[in-house]
Amino acid sequence: MDLRFSLRVTLFAVIAQSATAPAKSQLALPPVPQFEDIAQQAGLTVPHISSPDKKYIVESMSGGVGLIDCDNDGKLDIITVNGSTVERYRKGGDPLITLYHQDSDSRGSDLKFTDITKQAGLTRKGWGMGIAVADFDNDGWQDIYVSGFGGDALYHNLGNCKFEDVTDKAGVAAGGFSTGAAWADYDRDGRVDLFVSRYVHVDIDKLPEFGNDPRFCKFKGVLVQCGPWGLPGESDLLFHNKGDGTFEEVSKKAGVDDPAHYYGLGATWGDYDNDAWPDLYVANDAGPNFLYRNKHDGTFEDVGLLSGVALSGDGMQQGSMGVAWGDYLHEGRLSMFVTNFVEQGSTLYHNLGKDTFADVSVRAKVMKPTYPLVSWGTSFFDMDNDGWLDVFVSSGHVYPQVDTIPGGTPYRQPLVLFRNHRDGTFEDVSSALAKLPVQSRRGAAFGDFNNDGSVDIVVLNVGDPPSLLINRNQSPNHRVLFKLVGMKSNKAAIGARITVKAGPLVQFDEVRGGGSYISQNDLRVHFGLGANDKMSEVTIRWPNGETEISRDVPADFIYTIVEGTGIQQKVALPALTRP
Repeated sequence: MDLRFSLRVTLFAVIAQSATAPAKSQLALPPVPQFEDIAQQAGLTVPHISSPDKKYIVESMSGGVGLIDCDNDGKLDIITVNGSTVERYRKGGDPLITLYHQDSDSRGSDLKFTDITKQAGLTRKGWGMGIAVADFDNDGWQDIYVSGFGGDALYHNLGNCKFEDVTDKAGVAAGGFSTGAAWADYDRDGRVDLFVSRYVHVDIDKLPEFGNDPRFCKFKGVLVQCGPWGLPGESDLLFHNKGDGTFEEVSKKAGVDDPAHYYGLGATWGDYDNDAWPDLYVANDAGPNFLYRNKHDGTFEDVGLLSGVALSGDGMQQGSMGVAWGDYLHEGRLSMFVTNFVEQGSTLYHNLGKDTFADVSVRAKVMKPTYPLVSWGTSFFDMDNDGWLDVFVSSGHVYPQVDTIPGGTPYRQPLVLFRNHRDGTFEDVSSALAKLPVQSRRGAAFGDFNNDGSVDIVVLNVGDPPSLLINRNQSPNHRVLFKLVGMKSNKAAIGARITVKAGPLVQFDEVRGGGSYISQNDLRVHFGLGANDKMSEVTIRWPNGETEISRDVPADFIYTIVEGTGIQQKVALPALTRP
């Protein structure tokens, strides 16, 4: 994550002129919501474990967070990875994750969480990195996969937040330096499969000595940890679900094993070409990113370079971390947002259709605010329920030593919030987060914790307890959430696409098991609906490709839709506050 700083001037100007956007909407934009960190009073008090000096690369990368409803009570529970240090890992490591159960009332009016890790049976020790959630055995209970250094974990939910460690039985321990994890039913057989990205190859007993190679262990004249440059990478893994509680590793056969051994980090599935089959995007640190197009026969083709999403618009490899799909322009196509290393800025790849993307980062105005930062967790989300996707970015340097560089980028960095201006550009409205202290942050996960119809955010802070940012949205806009339950498809409906028509707005999103920076968002899908109090049409395309349509669906509910039987439950969201 050093020695790679790109100057993007001439080609960015060309890119800015190459793609035209729709005329800017004349609708008034609602006020920017304020976000309040209530983590401490809500009971999120367990600190992430990390060494203060970060002398080794394994000590600086940990940081996934995840959302799960582990007892099916309709309220989000929280998973955080615990991290570790070299010394602690050599002595056996730390419990991979902490699970917080939400004890709030049904409305979530007074958010409270309890650490139930031990009684839940989440006892495997190691060095936790990332989190992805799915129902791998289709029993109706959400399961947890944890990536880690030296070994991963698969926790089978037995019901009501009681878990069994089935890692070894299932054959998904992985090993090496696993980071990203993402679930999808890539062959549409009704069972979710698991992709795991891996980072650098390091031996815990033969770690590269701090600052020993000036080519790879120095940043702007200051000695720092070594890597990833100069270290060997590791292959990626794809575990095919056999349906009997076990998995088969098929990455080479499927064409997603990364034989060049790039440094894999964030990973997420999404149907970018609208053919009803999940495709895979992988962020690589200091290497070209992958876009694996699903060939419908159990194999994939990497089209990243040809489609324009492997490198920056000026052809530079980047230090890519977090990933997010989103149709930010209501064009019916998923575009890709990628967070990157310092002096690279986050990248917005606009999906132009026909397997073509354009780097519009400068034109969209997301480059400048993120250029001085090392950015990680991210997502498109509608913060004010106006029906247009905004963007959140968490940031923090990997080298604590940068604080000794006069005038340099600090180790602890601010959060970034972009508001969608509905014309292909975004406005930096990070001032809404200005009251939150700077931290070195990693993963971020997005979901509605208090079931009020606004999306909240939990963020991992390196070496400290997490932040729980509650969205104090005051806009009168309508909204809706959907929980999907598969029957012929996988039970959690991962890979399903929901398309909503409400007035002039047509939006869609997908259910995803894994994304952001090695994190897990709410499996429920949220839409802001603006002034529209009903949806004229809601179309569900299930993971097996079949579709169902519901018409004249009222806004301001949480709906549970079961494959083949339609809406089975609805829970009213709180009444809107109108000026």
